[in-house]
Amino acid sequence: MKLIEDIIARHKAGERVGVTSVCSAHPLVIEATFTHALRHDVPVVLVEATSNQVNQDGGYTGMVPADFRAFVEGIARRLGFPLDRLALGGDHLGPNAWTALPAEAAMVKAEVMIADYVRAGFGKIHLDCSMSCADDPTPLPERTIAERAARLCRVAEDAFVGDPADAPVYVIGTEVPVPGGAAEDLDTLEVTSPEAALATVEMHRALFVEMGLDAAWGRVIATVVQPGVEFDHMKVVDYRPDAAANLSAAIVPVDHLVFEAHSTDYQTAEALSALVRDHFAILKVGPGVTFALREALWALDAIERETIEEGRGDLRAVAIARMRAEPANWRKYYHETGAALDLQLQYSLSDRIRYYWPDPAIVTAQERLFANLRAHVPPLPLVSQYLPLAYAAVRANTGTLDPVDLIVAQIGATLDAYYGACHPDA
Repeated sequence: MKLIEDIIARHKAGERVGVTSVCSAHPLVIEATFTHALRHDVPVVLVEATSNQVNQDGGYTGMVPADFRAFVEGIARRLGFPLDRLALGGDHLGPNAWTALPAEAAMVKAEVMIADYVRAGFGKIHLDCSMSCADDPTPLPERTIAERAARLCRVAEDAFVGDPADAPVYVIGTEVPVPGGAAEDLDTLEVTSPEAALATVEMHRALFVEMGLDAAWGRVIATVVQPGVEFDHMKVVDYRPDAAANLSAAIVPVDHLVFEAHSTDYQTAEALSALVRDHFAILKVGPGVTFALREALWALDAIERETIEEGRGDLRAVAIARMRAEPANWRKYYHETGAALDLQLQYSLSDRIRYYWPDPAIVTAQERLFANLRAHVPPLPLVSQYLPLAYAAVRANTGTLDPVDLIVAQIGATLDAYYGACHPDA
């Protein structure tokens, strides 16, 4: 995965550069990502799928790894984005989707998944074995986590066939924020200590070498730590460079490794830039872009209510009704009732609504919404009222009044901050 290795090498050589990792399986988010990259001539687009989204059982998207690759590449081809600038990654790859099983059974499932990801052409693999399985202690001992990561790396290496220049690169690390944001209220976070971060790296290095994975260790590009960034339902914990200064300095002398920062969603542009400067050179974003998608869809729903009298899609009402009828994807996260629950269902920063966009009733409502707004093009003042960022793109002739273009512009505004952080001299 030379595309990513080159960026990491430049960062380690002193350039203030990084890469944004977009973790989403929504087609409009992927379209917005490629559209944004084409506009800014981004050298590499990194799109990642999580083990819960995509696995050999279909995940919650219904896609296996080869399906996801075809899905992403299909959008890239349609938009004219060069496939040689596309990198695919697998996030949280380990037994996470099968923690209800005994550890050995879950690891066997994880081995199948890892091999499928590598054979499907995913070149960036996050080895995450940090979560306890049914017969594991909690928390899981760090050595057990590292041993399982090395075991999965062995599977990935054996599964790869092709040019050695295209061999997978790996991310390690145990201090992984909860995927999709915290489930509890947060005010502050404890930053990973430099000693703990370096001990994790050394433990993984020793186990990789012990298992004959010396070459693979040379392709470990990052470790995941907690830099002090997170979000819960309604608040964001912002990055404080002073609190992470010692951690930042600790990675500088470590050959070919940077930090990968998870849960950077909703950080300010200044905070994202500071993270890259401080060697958190891989910035992960997921709920942040689907939150922008939801903002745009709700705005279009409001425009529809202002302009269409009959035959409305009523997307917002349909989506809330479907979430209430099928609570499995939010029940353990949201605990309010009545109007307060409606607020969380729609506006929580953890954005659990993202799991519901493929629901057939919601898809039908969205299609009706789009058809209505194409048949009755919204007037500029309403676009300005409800979608000011997209309005700016329309006025700058970089977007149109088509509903998809308006959504793409809204998501693109979120991606702007990541682009600025990773390409400060552009």
